[in-house]
Amino acid sequence: MRQTPQATDRTPESPTAEPARGDRRPLHERDPSLVDTGDADGQVAETGTTVVGVTTEDAAVLAADKRASVSGGRFVTNKDTQKVEAVHPTAAAALSGTVGHIQQFVRVLRSEARLYEDRRGDPPSLDALSTLAGGILGSSPLAVSPLLGGVDEDGPQVVTLDGGGGVLTDDYAAGGSGMQLAYGVLEREYEPGLAVDAARSVAARAVGSASERDTASGDGVTVATVTSEGVELDDYDAASEVA
Repeated sequence: MRQTPQATDRTPESPTAEPARGDRRPLHERDPSLVDTGDADGQVAETGTTVVGVTTEDAAVLAADKRASVSGGRFVTNKDTQKVEAVHPTAAAALSGTVGHIQQFVRVLRSEARLYEDRRGDPPSLDALSTLAGGILGSSPLAVSPLLGGVDEDGPQVVTLDGGGGVLTDDYAAGGSGMQLAYGVLEREYEPGLAVDAARSVAARAVGSASERDTASGDGVTVATVTSEGVELDDYDAASEVA
């Protein structure tokens, strides 16, 4: 009769084994199953999405719409999807992609950031957090396209990441299915030295403009204001409500 091995029989080579003592690799490298979401059967909810990031002298502002859909935006499955999440004491992510993969990415990145802080005594800088996020995307099959925004000792930053783990920093950025429409607003209205309230309004208008024409974006906007004091998240039914 075939016997089921006990937990004590696990070896370091097993994907469920505990990491070897002293193994200082990131969590997602020690245990790839943390980010291996497998193949989903049938349709999965997606956030075609418009995400926007803008920097000011004192803050980084992220904004995203709230719609989840299937079939390339032809059918709306949820009108209150959280696409902007705090991932660090002074950083947040605005995300587009498959909903389950977005949620998994946020969980793993938060875990990596906490592990980094436990080891070094301080939260990761934005550069370090971006490197961790890029490593997660580059070593996994996650269908996620994030923007990171935050503040560290070098000031506010907005960072774009791609599926291959590439990391790029800019004063403002847009992503998702409505990015071309959003960039039209950003190119016209962004300028260095914006006040925080003005940056929030510009980011929201960029998302609102995309939502007018992109069927995968819509149903309001979430705005994150990230300062050295922390991350503040606000939800609005329409971009015009953002002051």
